[in-house]
Amino acid sequence: MIVRQIERVARARRIDRLVVATSGETGDDALAAVAAEAGAGVFRGALDNVLARFIGALEAFGPASHVVRLTADCPLADPEIIDATIDHVTRAGADYGSNTPPKRTFPKGLDVEVMTAEALIDAGRRATTPEEREHVTWSLHRRGDLYRQAFLSQEADEGEVRWTVDYPHDYAFVCAVYETLYPANAAFTSEDVRKLVRSRPDLAMLGGERRI
Repeated sequence: MIVRQIERVARARRIDRLVVATSGETGDDALAAVAAEAGAGVFRGALDNVLARFIGALEAFGPASHVVRLTADCPLADPEIIDATIDHVTRAGADYGSNTPPKRTFPKGLDVEVMTAEALIDAGRRATTPEEREHVTWSLHRRGDLYRQAFLSQEADEGEVRWTVDYPHDYAFVCAVYETLYPANAAFTSEDVRKLVRSRPDLAMLGGERRI
């Protein structure tokens, strides 16, 4: 899954450097090796302090004006939505933004978070709780009084659509998508996924989750 996601993210025009930030635990050795082989930079840091890991990756692979956070359980990541979110946040001059505002409209699994390097570092300085250290952007999207924010929405309401992978039925859905679409077109789009699900009633509510 990580290799497929790296392929998709690499198609985003606004991403200058792709880094997999994983832990230094031996259990992540294979992940680090596969990510490097796939062409991504790799930074390894604390298992529980993911915020410090992101800041470490910025310091190791920077300088950069902005950092884009994408979680690695999203093998259907959409490069066009990544670019659109980056454009939206930077044009607004925001410190932090995403395509997951309080009223989500994009499918789960297409999440994009964008922050200035300065805001990320500032959040690291201010972090005092386990939640802030574990969830990276915990303060950035909760403290509108500290960080200027901008959020991207779409007209369609797909906020309950599930394309991320947390459970076996999520993995089964993504496998079905890749087995059908990837051989003919490795760069298949989100609209291709929608068309596939519309044509496959067995996928529409796979695992009891909305897929379209």
